[in-house]
Parts: sequence; structure tokens; C-alpha cells
Amino acid sequence: MSDILGGSTRDTNRLRILEALLRYPARSRGELGRALGLSRATVTAVLSELERAGMVEQQADGSADERRVIGRPPLQVSLAPDAAFAVGLDFGHRHVRAAVCDLGGKILAERSEPSPVDQHPFASFDLAKRLTADVLAEAGVDISRVIGVGAGLAAPVDAATATVHADGILPGWAGIAPAVELEARLGMPVRVENGANAGALGEHLFGAGRGVGDMLYLRISSGVGLGLIIGDRLYGGVAGVAGEIGHTTVQEDGLICRCGNRGCLETLVSPVAIARLLEHSRGEPVSPAQLIELVNAGDRGAQRAVADAGRTIGVTLAATINLLNPSVVVIGGELAETGSVLLNPIRKAIDERAVSPAAAAVRVITGELGDRAEVLGAATTQLARAPEALASRLSLLTG
Repeated sequence: MSDILGGSTRDTNRLRILEALLRYPARSRGELGRALGLSRATVTAVLSELERAGMVEQQADGSADERRVIGRPPLQVSLAPDAAFAVGLDFGHRHVRAAVCDLGGKILAERSEPSPVDQHPFASFDLAKRLTADVLAEAGVDISRVIGVGAGLAAPVDAATATVHADGILPGWAGIAPAVELEARLGMPVRVENGANAGALGEHLFGAGRGVGDMLYLRISSGVGLGLIIGDRLYGGVAGVAGEIGHTTVQEDGLICRCGNRGCLETLVSPVAIARLLEHSRGEPVSPAQLIELVNAGDRGAQRAVADAGRTIGVTLAATINLLNPSVVVIGGELAETGSVLLNPIRKAIDERAVSPAAAAVRVITGELGDRAEVLGAATTQLARAPEALASRLSLLTG
């Protein structure tokens, strides 16, 4: 029992157990001990402390009938969902969304309103303040129980410095420090992250990528971005621009992209770009929302346009799959709503263009969180700090 003696070792064990439960809930004491290399006595002692503090909860696994047949199963331990909360903000190019989430990744309340985010950042910050107050009030969550606020932006963000690389992507944001502006308005710690990275975190902890150590999250919306989870960790690169696949040149003589280059992937496969193609063939305006409706209604022209975009995406992804060898690619954003019309051409192109072992190892699937991936992922940037925050809280309580 030496590993539970001494304050610093005890604090370390608390933190390790809380971190394990955040990533892998519903674990038995034995599973926790084996995963962390701790004795059963240590795990029991720490869990007892955490349970008394209301930070974890235990329940029997299986139904009542199963328990009668197999006897008393081991208790499954999870973080108590109401031990802490986080707010997520999603700043799209044309909207602001706010949500408050518990530790289990459940969205308790959310609001979204249109906003010209690209050109009017300060109005968008003010809107985010109002929406945050609204969702906290609706959920009945006091601000003192909120770990912090995560904000996802449709632009590369250097996580170390909170610098937003806005040039050509968010034209009205040059020289603005969004974390500082939001903290002044909200009175809570704020972490700013790229929207695709936020979506990757959301799907990794609470969605289609749960339990997957190496995955890619491709967000195909008004912008196209790639979030990278490598070795169970978000990877942003030195300056926070890792995964900017939307600004990879695909067609050298193509359209000029808002980033200043020509023929970027985003100019060919975003819902806006595809809808413009249909406008020419149909002779009438087509919105991105109408594009999705046409595809799902079986319109051949719309399906062909999305399938062609899927092939272009798959060809572009194949190089990244060769480099990183992920086990899962999760497709999110508006275009994911077209399902197999988009995914099958992506899969076929990867099979053709990636090296055989990498292509065979990867699954291409749609996300489980839908349009909530980014806002939940933004909140997850703060929920990821929950183990440290809870361990510190318990240390103060116990001395």
C-alpha cells in the first residue's frame, strides 16, 4: 500500500484515475488497477475519496436478469456527470452556437443564432456572451461550477499563444485576441481552438472516435478542415496549422481561394462550391441546405456533384493516410449529411490511391455528433482539464 502514502503520491493517483475515467468511463476497479499499474487497495482508497466528494459514481453492470444469472458483477465506475461543467462556443463563418455540457459529454442546453462572424468579430463576441448566459440559465448551472469556456473558430489557432491566423480566412479578425475579448465578457477562463480540432476532440471523447488512439476528423462545411488525433492526443503542429487540408492545392489553375492560393480543396468540395456548380446546371440559385435536400431526395445531378467531390476528397486524403496511418477517418460538417453518396467515393479513392496496408487499416465513417461536434469539442477543450481541476479541488478539501 506504499503507493497511497504521502500527499504527493496520493494526489498523483487521484489525477491518474480521474484522467482514466474521463477517457474510458464505466471501468471496474480491477480494470483501473491493471491499466494504471496500481494495487486494488490503492484504487479502492482513491475511489472512496472521490465518491465521498461527489466526483465519481459506481453502479452494477448489466440488467437485473443478467446479474441473477452470473452473480454479482464488479461495479462500474464513471465520473459523476454533474461534478463539473464546461461551455462550448462554435464560431462558424455565418453563426455563433453556445452549449453547456456535463462531464459525460451531455449537452444540457444550447442556442444558435446567425451572425456575420467573418466581418464583425466584436458583435459575435457580444452575441456569444448573451448565448452563454442563456444556456447556463436554461441548464440551471451556476458559473462557479463551470471549469471554463472553449471556443472553436473557423481558422488555424496556435494553442500555445492563442494567436489566430486570420489572414485571408477571417478577414475582420486581424490583430484581435479572441480569448482575451471573451474572458473579459464571460468572466471565465477561455481556450480558443480551430473548429476542426474541436470537432476531432468531440468525436474522440464522446462520439464515433471514442477509444480510438489515431484518427482524423474531416469537417466539410463552409470551410474544410482536418483535426488530427495522434496517440490519443490532439496534434496541432508548431504554429497550430496542422491539418489545413482545405488549403491544399488540388487544381493548379483552379479558382482563387480566400487564403490567396489557387485551386485549394475547399474551392472544389465545400457545400458552397458544390451548390454553385448546380446553379449553372439548374439555372437557379441553390443554397448549401438545398444541395443536401436534393441529394437525399435522389436528384441525380446533385448526387453526381457530391460523389465527384467525394472522390476529390479521397484522393487528397490518401496522402495523409499514407503519412499518418490512422485507424479511423470521421467525416463531419454539413456535407456528411449526404451519407454514402459522399462516403463511398471517398473510400474507393483511398483504396485506389493509398498504399495497401494503410488503406486496409482505415475505416471511413460519419460522425455521431452531427452539427454538435464542434460546440461539444470546444467544450471538451475545457472538460479535458476536469481531472486536474477535480484533483486540485479534492486536495483543498482534504488538506
